[in-house]
Amino acid sequence: MSRIGIITDSHSSITQDEADRLGIKILPMPFYIGGECYYEGKNITRNELMEKLINQEDISTSQPSPEDVMNLWDGVLEEYDNILYMPLSSGLSGSYSTAAMLAQEEKYKEKVYVVDHGRISTPLHQSILDALEMIEEGLSASEIKLKLEQAKQKMAIFIAVDDLKYLRRGGRISSGAAVAGQILNIKPILSLDIGILELYKKCRGLQKAKKTMIEDIKTILSEQYSEEFKNGDIHLLAASSADDETTQRWVQDIKEAFPGHEVMCDYLSFGVTCHTGPGALGIGFSCRP
Repeated sequence: MSRIGIITDSHSSITQDEADRLGIKILPMPFYIGGECYYEGKNITRNELMEKLINQEDISTSQPSPEDVMNLWDGVLEEYDNILYMPLSSGLSGSYSTAAMLAQEEKYKEKVYVVDHGRISTPLHQSILDALEMIEEGLSASEIKLKLEQAKQKMAIFIAVDDLKYLRRGGRISSGAAVAGQILNIKPILSLDIGILELYKKCRGLQKAKKTMIEDIKTILSEQYSEEFKNGDIHLLAASSADDETTQRWVQDIKEAFPGHEVMCDYLSFGVTCHTGPGALGIGFSCRP
C-alpha cells in the first residue's frame, strides 16, 4: 500500500486527464444554474458555462456534501495509508471547515490531513505539485501539511476582470459602480490574499490592467522575494477565463516580462469564473515550500 494519497477539488483547475497522470483524485465542485445542479468537469463544459453566463442565467456556487467527501476518502484509504485533502481556500468557502470537522471522526484521525493552504486555481495546482515532490522526498503527511500551511502567505495573485457586471451580480460591487465603470472602461484588478478575493486596483482599460499586474508582481518579487527568485524557488503562475488565443498572448506577455522563466497557466475554475465572468486574466507567483 502506498503511503500518501492526494485529493483536491475542481477549484484546483487540474483536469481529470492530469489528475490521472499525477495519480491524484479530484472532487467535482457543485454549482446551480436555474436551480439545477451541475458538477464541474462532469455534466457541463466550459463553453456551455460561458454561454449561460453571457445569457445572464441564475448561477450560484455550492460545496460538496459531507457524504460525497467521506465516500471519496473511504475509497482512497483502501489504497493509501494517509490522505492529504486539499480543498479550495478556507477564505473562499466552507469546504475546508467542513472537511476539518469530518477529519476529527475516529476513523479518519491521523489518516486524513486537511490542508489550509489559502489557495485556489493555479496556486493550488502548484501546491499539489509541491506536495507530490515532498512525498517523493519521503516527508510524512503531517510534515507536508505543515510546510504547505507555512508557505501559504508566500504567494500573490492578481486577476483583471473584463466586465464588471459579473462582480455586480455576485454582490461584490454596486449596480451604480458597475454602470460607471463600464462607461469609463474601468477594469478592476482583484487580489487573492490568503484565500480572500479583494479589490486591489482599478485601471482604465484591459491593457493598462495587464501592464499594472505584471509590474506589481515584478516589484513584489524584487522587494520581498529577491533571494528566492535568484535561487529558482519561485513558481510563476497565470490563470484565465478568456479564449485560447487571448490566454496564449497573456502567457507570452508574462514570459517576455520574466525571460528564461517557465509560466504555468490554467483556466479559472467554474466557481471562480461565475464571479469574474469571461475574459478575466490572472498572474501570480508562489514560493517553493
